[in-house]
Amino acid sequence: MFELIDVHAAWLTNPHSGEPIIAKGNPNKIADPFDFGGGLVNANAAKDSGIVYDMGTFDYILYLCSMGYNNRAISMLIDQAAFCPIKRPSILEVNLPFATIPSLKKTITVGRTPPLGITIKVNPETLIFNSSTRKISFTLTISTSHKYTREYYFESLTWTDGLHRVRSPISVRNEFPELVG
Repeated sequence: MFELIDVHAAWLTNPHSGEPIIAKGNPNKIADPFDFGGGLVNANAAKDSGIVYDMGTFDYILYLCSMGYNNRAISMLIDQAAFCPIKRPSILEVNLPFATIPSLKKTITVGRTPPLGITIKVNPETLIFNSSTRKISFTLTISTSHKYTREYYFESLTWTDGLHRVRSPISVRNEFPELVG
């Protein structure tokens, strides 16, 4: 049984100085999850990971298509024929354990977390696995009271069974209205 234990803001600091991590660029800025990703991979923990998100070959093919790889390049990578959809998929739709919502304008339900003004509900709040139930879906319902913002809000969702902790980062930005010229 895994229970939802944590929904919190995702900001990291330097473990030595306690200062925020800075992303190099023009200009430099405080790093966010788009800069440092979802976290570090612990290879030793992978053999007993707790929860594994269900992502198969087709999901990875869609990911490569969304990154701009063509059919020939993907086919060479996977050593079998692969075909991208005619309409290029959005990269936002293929990274299963990470949810990015770039234009939130109302409450939406995402099959897959709150700063001030963002509300997140998880259903179910407990995932119960057994010998016959090996795959469970959960739903996040995310809504906002913000009008418009150019900034992303970063959160994460963490499940635990007391032994394992499975964290999934989430980013949300309100829809910004298109200006009519």
